[in-house]
Amino acid sequence: MPAVTVPDVAVLPRVAEPGATAPDRPVRSVTTAPSGYEGEGFPVRRAFQGVDLRDLDPFLHMDQMGEVEYAPGEPRGTSWHPHRGFETVTYMIDGTFEHQDSHGGGGTITNGDTQWMTAGRGLLHIERPPEHLVVSGGLFHGLQLWVNLPKTDKWLEPKYQDLRGGSSALLTTPDGGALIRVIAGELAGHAGPGSTFTPMTMMHASVSPGARLRLPWRRDFNALVYVLSGAGFVGAERRPIRTGQLAVLGPGDAITVAAAAAQESRLSGLDVVLLGGRPIREPIAWAGPFVMNTKAEVLQAFEDYQKGKLGVVPAT
Repeated sequence: MPAVTVPDVAVLPRVAEPGATAPDRPVRSVTTAPSGYEGEGFPVRRAFQGVDLRDLDPFLHMDQMGEVEYAPGEPRGTSWHPHRGFETVTYMIDGTFEHQDSHGGGGTITNGDTQWMTAGRGLLHIERPPEHLVVSGGLFHGLQLWVNLPKTDKWLEPKYQDLRGGSSALLTTPDGGALIRVIAGELAGHAGPGSTFTPMTMMHASVSPGARLRLPWRRDFNALVYVLSGAGFVGAERRPIRTGQLAVLGPGDAITVAAAAAQESRLSGLDVVLLGGRPIREPIAWAGPFVMNTKAEVLQAFEDYQKGKLGVVPAT
């Protein structure tokens, strides 16, 4: 799991731990993501399955794509499909993925890069491995997150952000036991490159065996911890958590995550995605690729898609 690494974390800015009197966010629930398939048949873990949308707000959906070692000819992507009313965030940890959309956005992401697509009023897009990866096969591991848009932003012009892994803010803890990559939002004054309509934070942290990560967290944000790989503990109560599990945290001013001292031999520690955002608290009407505020708006989205109003597949 390379993502973005550094030879020596000691050179990175250190995030001071919150004071001892800062209340830790308690663990409200831990759920295990079921496995399934997406698009043309690539394996995913449904990270948010079974969690109340009110606890996830402003987030909607998250898939951990892979981790899978494809044989030649096996890599899969998605076909052209529409979206309206939210944002898709694709974070590539291992492997390579290509994006193209009907609004002119597109690019290729690889280890540690992120594609941030604001669907807004609507567009068509496709995500797939490049042809050379289909031919050769190889390791594929990533994450796709859906972020809701408030009513006032659902009709924005679509937007595409190509975020290079090297532009993420890289931080460590006082003892150097963790590498923190800030993709969006900010942590202790260090901002990630992602531009968001909904106030939020997205980070990927690698925690060494036996090390602890205790971070300040905005009180007006929710807090989610998802384990990409490894075993550890979350919260001051040290609730056990492992690969493919999501912890929903309650109110407070700090998040605590610790890596178990003993990890699988193939792993270098605990890897987690930390998410937080200001809840939108608006009605959600959701059907397939459309997330709006009312059923009528969803039906209108389907009608607009059928009439070609969300765009056309670009000629190749």
